Amino acid sequence: MSINIILTMKIEHLAIWADDIELLKEFYTKYFDLKSNNMYTNEKKQFHSYFLLFGDGGTRIELMTAPGKLEPSSRGQMKGLAHFAISVGRKAKVLTLVEQLRNDGFAILSEPRTTGDGYFEAAIADPEGNYVEISV
Repeated sequence: MSINIILTMKIEHLAIWADDIELLKEFYTKYFDLKSNNMYTNEKKQFHSYFLLFGDGGTRIELMTAPGKLEPSSRGQMKGLAHFAISVGRKAKVLTLVEQLRNDGFAILSEPRTTGDGYFEAAIADPEGNYVEISV
């Protein structure tokens, strides 16, 4: 008798190098309701990180800092990861969150719209300039 086991693959987490992980932790927990673990520290490498968890227990965001990391010349326009998207579930939530972020002084990189591939989304820059899409 054989047993078929189906494994579901998913993105477990994405990691962001940051100059100020406290600022980014505050941003993502405030505007996207993520929950943070306690800071992990490796003193030998001068490395610090947080894992931020979405309420559904899905993909996490890891915020990392260590001395000597270089900033890319053009975020969103370089090869490699260009952006990531956070689904907020409803069109009204996209609109509300974009206005809240605008009022709080964050850069709106792309106004709310329906894209050619059918997504309703907007794009913002987080406090360190990462390109983040907010979608349904």
